[in-house]
Amino acid sequence: MLLVGFRGLTVAAAASTIADIHDRNLGGVLLFAVDLPTHAATRNIQSPAQLKALITGLQAAARTPLIVAIDEEGGEVARLGPDHGFPSTVSAAALGQRNDPAYTQERGQAIAKTLLSVGVNLNLAPVVDLNVNPENPIIGALDRSFSANPAVVTAQALAFIAGHHTERLDCTLKHFPGHGSSTGDTHLGVVDVTHTWSRVELEPFANVISAGQADAVLTAHVFNATLDPLHPATLSEPTVSGILRGELGYDGVVISDDMQMGAIRKAYGYTDAVRLAILAGIDVLTIANEQVFEAGIVGRTIDIIEGLVTGGQVAEGRIDESYRRIMTFKAGLASA
Repeated sequence: MLLVGFRGLTVAAAASTIADIHDRNLGGVLLFAVDLPTHAATRNIQSPAQLKALITGLQAAARTPLIVAIDEEGGEVARLGPDHGFPSTVSAAALGQRNDPAYTQERGQAIAKTLLSVGVNLNLAPVVDLNVNPENPIIGALDRSFSANPAVVTAQALAFIAGHHTERLDCTLKHFPGHGSSTGDTHLGVVDVTHTWSRVELEPFANVISAGQADAVLTAHVFNATLDPLHPATLSEPTVSGILRGELGYDGVVISDDMQMGAIRKAYGYTDAVRLAILAGIDVLTIANEQVFEAGIVGRTIDIIEGLVTGGQVAEGRIDESYRRIMTFKAGLASA
C-alpha cells in the first residue's frame, strides 16, 4: 500500500530501500531526477543504462512485482529528458492545442517505449484536469492540461493512454476530482477550490472510466467544502468512496498524491492523515520523500497502519480490499 520515493543512483546506494522491499515487502517506488529542496542533487536518474540497472536490482529484491512509477507527462513534467540521455517530449497543452488523437497516441507510445526500456511499469499520467484557470501555478501555468474543454481532454487522454496500452504500459488519471480550477499549489499548503470547482471537472474522469481505460486514479489534495466540509479529496470518504467509486463506478486502484505535501503536512498529523486516507478509500499512499526526506518512513508507516488496525480505528477488511485491488493491478503490470 506504499509508493515511496528514495535516494540512490545504484542498488548499493539504495540499500535501505532494497531492505524495505525485501524485508518489509514495500510494494512500490517512485523515481525522481533531482531533489526538490536543492534542485541540484541527483536523485535516481543519471542515464538510461544506470536507471535500467537500478530498477533491475530493485525488482530482484521484490517478492511480488514492484510498482516502479514515474511522472512522465511530457513537457515541463518529464523526469526522463535529454539532460539524462532520454528523448524529448511534448506537453499536454501542445497536444491539446494540436488536437490530433493519432499524433497524441504516437507521442504516448513513444513515452511508453522509453519507460519500458528502463523498467518503469507505471506512468503517473495523463493529467485530465481541465484548464479552467490558465494561471493555475501547478497545472495551467506548467502546460500540464490538454484543454479547458472536457471533450478535448477526454479524447486526448484516451489517445495518450492508447499509446501506452499498445506497449502494455499502465497509466494514471490525475488529479481527482479536478485540480485545474485552483489558484494555489498543494505542494505548499491548503488549496480551497470550493468557489472555483464545478462538476464539469469530473467529466474526463467519468468518460475514461466509462470507456474502461482507467488503470489507476490519483487523488488531489484540494479542499472543496461542497463535496466534503471537513477534509481535502485525498482524505475524503465522500469524494473517494462516494463519488469516484460510487457515482463513477470505479473499482480499480486509487493512489494518493504525495502525503508529505504542504496541503496535508501543514494541516494534519501524519498518523491522522494516513488513517483518513485509508478510510477514504485510498489503496496506495504516495510518500515522495521529495519536499522532506525521512529515513525509515516505510517502517514508520507500516507501524502506523498496523496500530490503526489493532487499535480498531481501521478494519482489517478495509486493508484486505486494497490488497486485493493492488495484487490484481500488479498481475497486469508489464513486468509481471
